[in-house]
Amino acid sequence: MNLVLLAPDGASDVPLGALAGRTPLAAARLPAMHALARRGFAGLARTIPDGCPPGSDIGYLSLLGYDPRTAHTGRAPLEAAGRGIALPPGAWAFRANLVSLGGAPGRETMADFAGGHIPTEEAALLVADLDRALQPIGVRLHAGVSYRHLAVFGGDRSFRLLTTPPHDIPGQPIAPHLPRGDGAERIRAVMEKSREVIADHPVRRGRLAAGAAPPDMLWLWGEGRAPSFAPRVPSGDLRRGAAITAVDIVRGVARLAGLSPIEVPGATGYLDTDYAAKGRAAVAALDACDLLLVHVEAPDEAAHQGDAAAKVRALEEVDGKVLAPLIAALEARGKPWRLLLSPDHATSCVTKTHIRDPVPFVIAGSEVPPRPADVFTEAAAASTGILAPDGPTLFSWLRDGPPAHARKSTADSGRT
Repeated sequence: MNLVLLAPDGASDVPLGALAGRTPLAAARLPAMHALARRGFAGLARTIPDGCPPGSDIGYLSLLGYDPRTAHTGRAPLEAAGRGIALPPGAWAFRANLVSLGGAPGRETMADFAGGHIPTEEAALLVADLDRALQPIGVRLHAGVSYRHLAVFGGDRSFRLLTTPPHDIPGQPIAPHLPRGDGAERIRAVMEKSREVIADHPVRRGRLAAGAAPPDMLWLWGEGRAPSFAPRVPSGDLRRGAAITAVDIVRGVARLAGLSPIEVPGATGYLDTDYAAKGRAAVAALDACDLLLVHVEAPDEAAHQGDAAAKVRALEEVDGKVLAPLIAALEARGKPWRLLLSPDHATSCVTKTHIRDPVPFVIAGSEVPPRPADVFTEAAAASTGILAPDGPTLFSWLRDGPPAHARKSTADSGRT
């Protein structure tokens, strides 16, 4: 049987004034998603457990059936796994964003958590020089895509920190959100050293001359040591697995779960991703996969920018160029299949951050008892009365089929 998990990242949202009081899912033209909801088993799912921050690291562990409260050691170690970076014993990995700052000296704000969406080629030059500057103090940098990079701290030093994702503080002063706790002085010193290196770097000067937003510093967060948990594949009847994603954090969770990454030319992890190429790659993978994860980051990126119209367009692209061909291919094969459509978490275009709301889901395919919704929206999913209380439950429903009589949710389903 083919089991497919299609995750439009951060797709769920709150009603938005820019969309006449509708959510992006309600405002978008989504014929394939709505048809799936009408034929499948629909409801809401709590992908973010109590006590865990809403984010993709938590959300994808949850969607793949793990309890993040025990499996999660930090976001950065998962990204390291996604890029094939082996952490030495005792080492700590940190996510290292190139960010742009605003405001006056001493009163800086987080102007852009993505460093002006610096091109990968320019970022690589900058990170190479930062790596040379930081190696003498025991820190190695690993260049990633655009603004997303990794810092690895060697030695046996443990950290007990409170760090803040930069995408959680757009436009806010950075001072209250700098790392705090045991070891914070070392982390803040590295961040300050990065400002010195970047301040007069040719890449920064070139972007300023071109009128593009320049990066100003590395922002370190998402720290942790290497995780260890049992793979989903191979296991039981699941012998082969693959993942389609352009984002390191998702690739890392997938690799640790036993899913082999499929690289798709044109997949960027941003709004300009090649949706049709992802759809073609997903269809092509069906012959070789028992479990296939297809991740599309674009809806989340649009929400982080507060751009409701862009989020609507991204959802429509997922619907027409990824989901529709996947469903057609699964049905044409004439073999048993089940597909779970679910975001990893909700992302608000109002706050431009991840939020804890339950997300809508639908499971359709072989041996799925009907519990349909009229459309694939937050409100329609809530109206079915079905609530998956956690990610492991939702994954078990994909793997084994939903129960004929699932537990119903409370009246408000915990939505904010």
